[in-house]
Amino acid sequence: MQHPIIEVKNVDLFYGEKQALFDITMSCKPNSVTALIGPSGCGKSTLLRCFNRMNDLIDGVKFGGTIRIHETDINAPDVDVTAIRKRFGMVFQKSNPFPKSVFENVVYGLRIQGINSRAVLDEAAERSLKSAALWDEVKDRLEDSALGLSGGQMQRLCIARAIAVEPEILLMDEPCSALDPIATAKIEELIFDLKSRYTIVIVTHNMQQAARVSDETGFFMLGKLIEFGKTETIFTKPSQKTTEDYITGRFG
Repeated sequence: MQHPIIEVKNVDLFYGEKQALFDITMSCKPNSVTALIGPSGCGKSTLLRCFNRMNDLIDGVKFGGTIRIHETDINAPDVDVTAIRKRFGMVFQKSNPFPKSVFENVVYGLRIQGINSRAVLDEAAERSLKSAALWDEVKDRLEDSALGLSGGQMQRLCIARAIAVEPEILLMDEPCSALDPIATAKIEELIFDLKSRYTIVIVTHNMQQAARVSDETGFFMLGKLIEFGKTETIFTKPSQKTTEDYITGRFG
């Protein structure tokens, strides 16, 4: 039996007076893809940002319950938040390359950690761009501005930047929502390849995508986790009527 890498127990979260998450309990297995689905504003991105404590940056957030990463309670008072965040790579909905060269985008996180050896940076850039299925397209353009890449290439560059620092877990918040079908297919293929090395949690509003790329799926509604289980079961034999209604497009 694999021990989960992320364990969420009885998590509540408030933005000021408004409760955004209600008593969420679920877990994510290592080297698997967990998809969080549900209508807009249902709490899936809020939960994703709890994992690397990004919600700490918002005023008035109150958190209850526990989240453990490999047995470490990430909200314990003595926890080093920077060390926790280093264990995660994050890819956002809108690709956000820095106005720097392709190379400097990829090695940005390593430079922040004080790594300046050109040999180490070169190796990391090539490894990460290959892992992000982008090396062949940009190897002759490493010194060009990243802002000259296509939308799909920019998003793969952001994935390369996220994995250059060798995190354990990749968080993806609707990584394909701004991309065309061909670019989306490349990212989905990439997710499939990357899970051999990382645990991946993806928020997506695209149910076909969740069905294609994930091993387990959590369906959220109004801040509550309605159902969680194997993706195949959630999509073919959901136990909750609400899940079935959402998946078959009766609302959304």
